[in-house]
Amino acid sequence: MKTLTMEKVYPVTIDNGHGERLTFLGREIRDGVEYIQVENQVSPGAGPPMHVHHQQHESLHVVEGKMGIEILGEQPYFLHKGESATFEAGSAHRFWNAGDSVLHCKGEIWPPHNIEYFLGEIYRSSREHGNGRPEAFDAAFLLSKYRTEFDMLGIPVFVKRLIFPVIVWLGKMQGKEKRFQNAPEAQPARSVGII
Repeated sequence: MKTLTMEKVYPVTIDNGHGERLTFLGREIRDGVEYIQVENQVSPGAGPPMHVHHQQHESLHVVEGKMGIEILGEQPYFLHKGESATFEAGSAHRFWNAGDSVLHCKGEIWPPHNIEYFLGEIYRSSREHGNGRPEAFDAAFLLSKYRTEFDMLGIPVFVKRLIFPVIVWLGKMQGKEKRFQNAPEAQPARSVGII
């Protein structure tokens, strides 16, 4: 079933070309809060690196497969078919396919804010760049612009503070920011400690 919301037709599937497919199924409002429904297909060993959503909560339910989960500072654990996990806003986490077949999970993110745009561009850049990581300018631009919403903990703080601004400046001199001319504005910061 396709749903039209804010001029967007769902479902929308993004693929990073390295074992992760994410489908945005649609948005809904419950008790005054907007949610976006998602579905993941993750190849064995694949999954996002340690990251944080500063303003979004994320809940995932394993439909098929085995999911490894690590929350920063805690021991990794595993979920199997029928089990779920919720990551609160501000909680640094990662998950991966810990099995030998495709991990299939469903879930939701609330409030979505810019999650569709941010992940869509990160996945596009990773797929086009071909090595499993986004192109340097794309990563620097997106993580700088949306630092109030998202962070990748594998990137050292000094890189984000000192090197990213140089990469963004050089990229703008080359006209690379034109691909992001329609980027939505980032949400204002809601908590302290955002780099």
